[in-house]
Amino acid sequence: MTFWQIIWFIFVAYLFFAYLMVLFSVIADIFRNRESSGLAKAFWIVLLIIFPIIIVIVYLVVEGKAMAERSAERYQEFQAQQESYIKGVAGAKTPAEQVTQAKALLDSGAISEAEYESMKAKALS
Repeated sequence: MTFWQIIWFIFVAYLFFAYLMVLFSVIADIFRNRESSGLAKAFWIVLLIIFPIIIVIVYLVVEGKAMAERSAERYQEFQAQQESYIKGVAGAKTPAEQVTQAKALLDSGAISEAEYESMKAKALS
């Protein structure tokens, strides 16, 4: 194999890998779309089997914005679940408990009024 054949092989392999990534993203989005009926999902899958490259492009044009919105929603849900889990494991206190604890520290003289206000603002934000 010559140098240019190797470069061409790498380029074609990269394009094929990129196509597979987009194809799997489209298939995952088709099945995760709660607004589509089962018939519409089946229609998209059959078209993907018959005309894979063209239908991937058509799907991205037709459903691209909605696909991005669904992806963002899934990310936000995952992030909220992760934050909830971390707070539960770490024993995070509610904002009211944090303010009460800061007030107790202020009353005992362990912190200044400015530190208390800072802690209070942080807890309530």
